[in-house]
Amino acid sequence: MSASILVVEDEPAIQELISVGLRRNGHEVRRAASAEEAYGAVAAALPDVILLDWMLPDASGPTLARQLRSETRTREVPIIMLTARAGDDDKVAGLEAGADDYVTKPFSARELLARIKAVMRRRAPQLADDVVEIAGLRIDPAAHVVSAGDKPVDLWTTELRLLHFFMTHPGRVFSRARLLDEVWGEHVFVEERTVDVHIRRLRQALAPTGHDKLIETVRGTGYRFKPDFNTANLAA
Repeated sequence: MSASILVVEDEPAIQELISVGLRRNGHEVRRAASAEEAYGAVAAALPDVILLDWMLPDASGPTLARQLRSETRTREVPIIMLTARAGDDDKVAGLEAGADDYVTKPFSARELLARIKAVMRRRAPQLADDVVEIAGLRIDPAAHVVSAGDKPVDLWTTELRLLHFFMTHPGRVFSRARLLDEVWGEHVFVEERTVDVHIRRLRQALAPTGHDKLIETVRGTGYRFKPDFNTANLAA
């Protein structure tokens, strides 16, 4: 699945090479040549992944990584450190600063794409193409296909994305505001009650097989997908 990737690299030739390779593989790319530019880009729109060079003109990559990890809004964004430093101490320093992975220059486009896919799977599973199945409910995000048992479930795109997010984050409670950010995207100005409308449509689509019971309303907070719901009750 395509992702929004912020490339933070101050050498124009390397920045261009990385960006072209990512775009060829369907990713949306934004660029920054300094820590200040990177922070501004993240403030404007949260990326799915950050590729962060170690040596920047105004701050080190680890310094920026620590800053991003210290803030609630950016704490969960996957960060891959890009650097010519190959020593074990440097790798440990990058990871301790908050990087999810560490890629040593020079690297191949194939390796970088594999690393990006791996951190997306770990940090942001809703962005991956992996098939997810819970309690007989199965979603294939790449094919946009949902089934409950052996029965197909017809969903509009927003409900499919909402269900995929729930199924890749089972058991966690999400507020309406958080669901808007994660499913609709940041800076999309719609009312929080819009979430309720789409939850209702999703439940209606899942009701014939009883899988609507997997989506729980948490009073005063939001919604939760309950993977431990007794499957014997689904048809009840």
